[in-house]
Amino acid sequence: MRNVILIGPMGAGKSTIGRLLAKELKYCFKDSDREIEARTGADIPWIFDVEGEEGFREREEAMIAELAAEQGIVLATGGGVVMREANRRALSAGGLVVYLRTSVEQQLQRTAKDRQRPLLQTPDPERVLRELMAKRDPLYREIADLIIETDHRGPKVVVNAIVERLRQSHD
Repeated sequence: MRNVILIGPMGAGKSTIGRLLAKELKYCFKDSDREIEARTGADIPWIFDVEGEEGFREREEAMIAELAAEQGIVLATGGGVVMREANRRALSAGGLVVYLRTSVEQQLQRTAKDRQRPLLQTPDPERVLRELMAKRDPLYREIADLIIETDHRGPKVVVNAIVERLRQSHD
């Protein structure tokens, strides 16, 4: 039971699609950010405030190493997980890596009202998203076994596309 690991920018739908995909595959669903929050008893924005991004990334790296070693899970990761080489190695070794690709325009629409995203608490979230995409997209592509476009596609359509590609790879 190989893990399916979802990577991509914030607003790509990793958590929503991950839950549906796990149900479809009869796998357990894990979200690395939610697991960090459950372990620390604090939400991500609070961790960023108190420990800074570096503190959060340390926690994330430990969590990714642990979760990627599990079997039979669908894992939704945080958008910045690919910034650390240790995470990229752990994710690549941990299962089939699916890059949920989305445009900055879609990210803006999907994250507009979300106050739980520390990196977007800025006067110009579009600029931040474009900068993050420029840095992260090559890293997502580097470890992706599969790239799925999510723009203007509902979660069920994306899940079906992933399941179809998984079936093809088993044939």
